[in-house]
Amino acid sequence: MSLRHVCALAIAVCVLAGCSKPNSALLSASQTLPSPPAADVALVVPAEEGPIAGDPIGDAAPLPIATSSSLDWMSATRIVEAAPEAEQTYLLDAGDRIRVFVYGQPNLSRIYPIDGQGFIDMPLIGSVRARANTTYDLANVIASELRVSYVRDPEVTVEVAAYRPFFILGEVRLAGQYPYAAGLTVQAAVAIAGGFTPRAREDSIQITRVLNGEQEELDVPPNTRVRPGDSIYVRERWF
Repeated sequence: MSLRHVCALAIAVCVLAGCSKPNSALLSASQTLPSPPAADVALVVPAEEGPIAGDPIGDAAPLPIATSSSLDWMSATRIVEAAPEAEQTYLLDAGDRIRVFVYGQPNLSRIYPIDGQGFIDMPLIGSVRARANTTYDLANVIASELRVSYVRDPEVTVEVAAYRPFFILGEVRLAGQYPYAAGLTVQAAVAIAGGFTPRAREDSIQITRVLNGEQEELDVPPNTRVRPGDSIYVRERWF
């Protein structure tokens, strides 16, 4: 064997010996290192599905930590959005026609109009104030009057037979007074009145309404609900 071959063999042995030592050192080090402490676990709520880690699109956004206050706020928001619109109690007024039924008293059971002063005129008991009363309250008033000296333990019910009309004025083709129908909107009221005139300002509609005994003027959009006794006014445009 030549000197060149001996030198090459010695170099190869040294290289192999040097490569094996780091592997042994790493193996022994990994066996002696202590296990890392377990991290605290936090409740997380994903906001929405996103790309997962390692996906070609990109890494997912960090998940927000949910707190009790944020969860309460989200629940309250859903409740508010789902809540239906509250309806105000209907109060009787002049122009309404009501049906009064008194059990066992056919002469008293009939339809009564509410006059301009807000009263109905019934046999035996005379004038009874109906304005600003609900149908339930008016039934109690009539029963109290009949109980005094005419009917023992009267059973009275009251319901609206016909609501007072609404009025529509201004830039409509057929301004005037019209019967009220449940669920009526301003847009439907304009249609009943023949539609807008060419000079009408369709985005500016005013309703005059009695609220809590006070007359108020309200600027409203076309999808606003009309109430019995409302006066609708369609303005004229200037250009």
